[in-house]
Amino acid sequence: MNCKRFLITGCSGFVGRHFLNCLYEKKQQMDILGIDMKAPTFDLDRYADRLHFSFCEVNLLDRDRLYQVLAEFKPQYILHLASFSSVAYSWQHPEDSFVNNTNIFLNLTSVLKELQLPCRILSVGSSEEYGNVSDADLPLREDMYLKPVSPYAVARVSQEMLARVFVDNYGLDIILTRSFNHIGPWQDERFVVPSFIRRILNILDEASNSGSGVSDTDPVKGEIETGDVSIVRDFVDVRDVVEAYYLLLMRGTAGEIYNICSGHGLTLSDIVSQIGELCGVQVHTKVNPEFVRPNDNRVVIGSYDKIATELGWQPIIPWKKTLSDMIDCMKDKMN
Repeated sequence: MNCKRFLITGCSGFVGRHFLNCLYEKKQQMDILGIDMKAPTFDLDRYADRLHFSFCEVNLLDRDRLYQVLAEFKPQYILHLASFSSVAYSWQHPEDSFVNNTNIFLNLTSVLKELQLPCRILSVGSSEEYGNVSDADLPLREDMYLKPVSPYAVARVSQEMLARVFVDNYGLDIILTRSFNHIGPWQDERFVVPSFIRRILNILDEASNSGSGVSDTDPVKGEIETGDVSIVRDFVDVRDVVEAYYLLLMRGTAGEIYNICSGHGLTLSDIVSQIGELCGVQVHTKVNPEFVRPNDNRVVIGSYDKIATELGWQPIIPWKKTLSDMIDCMKDKMN
């Protein structure tokens, strides 16, 4: 029987690594081609008994190179993860963020159209597309009007609209997500939750090095600078997210959009407090105006009813376990 052939764009990143784990756990022989601007730094040998993995360094803005790679590999499934995924970066570099994220998707879909490959694509979008909403609009559902408020979000909406053009007019098999804030082990410290974890662990290390130690009667105390910790986000474990991606690639409906979320909201202050509790640190936060984004979404909570009804997916990993696993991962990185 022929192996399934998966192409993963942005494979060297946080989600790509977890998706490889997800495929490995299916206990099937698969051919995987990863493309990215740089090779993965994590151990690929652990996958070798089931996943036949190869890597190509490809800039998706180079349409000719992309054409060559797709024509040779002929993927059956594409998980499109490649993007500038930081909202903060998009405020600092709006043109770069928009042009890159929109044009790499346009190149990918136009090349597939030209090659006429029978290939299914999962286009990963973002909850940022919904923009600022009222409490009456919660939880956010796929049929809601979009009001993006950042350059990153506008690019994601553009990607979604391009996908619709290629589905409706050229018959491409594209499924779309609006993925909410996913977190988990190995996430880059440019993102808010691992940044909190790193800085809280630094407080613990400094106390340990100074001989202060940790005790119930005199807990370690420290301060970190943050943005607005009153904002509410729907955090979902990346290991649940990649299971949803796999299900959508296998059984999702072409042209449809699916929220990938937990269905629950947490303030960033909740997250800081729980990290502090798990680390044994009493954390005080201080708002740094430079960390506050313009016109940030106040409350983001989604509904996963659609994917649950159609495919039976739901998040299963509790957020406290996610944070605990992230803390353990960060400790390993720091040692």
